[in-house]
Amino acid sequence: MDGRWKYLLTLAPLAVVLDQASKWLVNETIPLNGGFVVIDGFFNLVNIRNRGAAFGMLNRSDIDWQVWLFLASTIVATAVIITLMRKSGQAPLLWSGLSLILGGAFGNLIDRLKERAVTDFLDVYYGTWHWPAFNVADIAICVGAGLTILAMLLGHDRRGLAKD
Repeated sequence: MDGRWKYLLTLAPLAVVLDQASKWLVNETIPLNGGFVVIDGFFNLVNIRNRGAAFGMLNRSDIDWQVWLFLASTIVATAVIITLMRKSGQAPLLWSGLSLILGGAFGNLIDRLKERAVTDFLDVYYGTWHWPAFNVADIAICVGAGLTILAMLLGHDRRGLAKD
């Protein structure tokens, strides 16, 4: 098996398992819409549901088509990621990034299909500044995007070799 597929078949499922395990633990230990302080003035663990996308966009209970939009988005993202993986050369940084993005997308999709909403539980804030709550799948997507961008900035060509 080619190295790129080993990355994909290792990192993507790892992201899904870590995401789903952490959400299960939160759902078992923190009441819905509850939470507790971990670091006062900076970090809480909470248990909330987000029907929308990043930063709560489309987080409305009066519309029901979000799940279909996110399902279609995940299908398109999967096709794009597989195409990029197939066309890349020796580019482990790119493979890692794309694999994490895919794993994060599937972690959140599982929630949407089961509950029609995503469980978010990491709550970061400082003073009046408050970041929207997020989860492990969101972290995988962000880290994956960062690695993908880094691979591009380092100038890997289609063979995965750094450009001079």
